[in-house]
Amino acid sequence: MTRSDSSDGPPPFESAFSSDDAEQQIYATILQTREPTAASSVAETVGCDPKTARKYLGWFAELGIVTRHEGHPATYERNDSYFEWRRINDLAAKHSVEELQRRVRELSEEIDAYESEYEASTPDEVDALRAADETADASIDDVYADLGEWATARRERRQYERARQQRAGSTEQVSR
Repeated sequence: MTRSDSSDGPPPFESAFSSDDAEQQIYATILQTREPTAASSVAETVGCDPKTARKYLGWFAELGIVTRHEGHPATYERNDSYFEWRRINDLAAKHSVEELQRRVRELSEEIDAYESEYEASTPDEVDALRAADETADASIDDVYADLGEWATARRERRQYERARQQRAGSTEQVSR
């Protein structure tokens, strides 16, 4: 279903980049922003009128998809909390409690292996240059790749655990 098929929701997450209409393009553009951006910049990127960009960005702000920062001009940025919430809800809807728990265990084992290998509890504690120097068969690129995967595993474990808790809570409510 496309946005034009529904009048009460955001554009489909999966096809945000496939449409040619201004709304979809504004959505796709704001998803890619990492810092507050003025509506005029979004409009310029999309090739639409700034009023159109402000209209849709305001709507996205009301939905929680973007955060509006007051100022002259007002700026907008992607609301990462919204997308994490959406990801957790999606995981809870698509997986059983057992599947979510199994994935949490897998990710925990992966994280434990990184903690042991680098003798640190988080990737931020690792000095990548020193770690590469101390490991004969690892390049600095290998260490950076490990640190990135380790950080991803930590983030995913948190999301899967929150989805498991959410799913377990909804299962308990149904069984009462």
